[in-house]
Amino acid sequence: MDDVSTMLVSTITTMEYQTMTIADWIMIAAVFLGPIVAVRLTRYLDDQKEVRARKLDIFKTLMATRAYSVSWTHVEALNRIDLEFDRSHKKEKEVIEAWKEYLDLLGNTSIPADQWNVKRVDLLVELLHTMASVLDYDFDKTHIKNSSYSPRAHGETEEQQSVLRKGLVEVLEGKRPLPMSITNWPSNE
Repeated sequence: MDDVSTMLVSTITTMEYQTMTIADWIMIAAVFLGPIVAVRLTRYLDDQKEVRARKLDIFKTLMATRAYSVSWTHVEALNRIDLEFDRSHKKEKEVIEAWKEYLDLLGNTSIPADQWNVKRVDLLVELLHTMASVLDYDFDKTHIKNSSYSPRAHGETEEQQSVLRKGLVEVLEGKRPLPMSITNWPSNE
């Protein structure tokens, strides 16, 4: 038998000869409730860890893709902000507000393209800085804005793919002819 069972049997045996004291009742309650409390506390701490991990995943994804704001993973991470950050928590509400302001700009087509892009970068930096603060990262706005790497070749590839897609769509819609020329006319031999 283990120590707890021995103690319980000893307490019950002793009860035959005397009435149980408050200390005895507390001991019995501790024996039964201790494991339950420990499991509940562990579960609570695991849940909190998981919630933080999801927020960190969003932040890390946005930081990693900040130079590629049209990438699927970047857009998906932005759309998860409302799901993972808590409006009732003061600091996290600031993240949601920064996301709303950024989202509002993303849907705004009335601003000239060059001004729109400058504002987009500034609002993304503000969002990332607010998230960094909530998640206990010490990044300043200048670091967030200027420390991402994006090879020129990636930009050129994206631009070329965009031109190809647009051209193919125009051909398929009949808006652009497909140029053809005959290079070798068959002879009559």
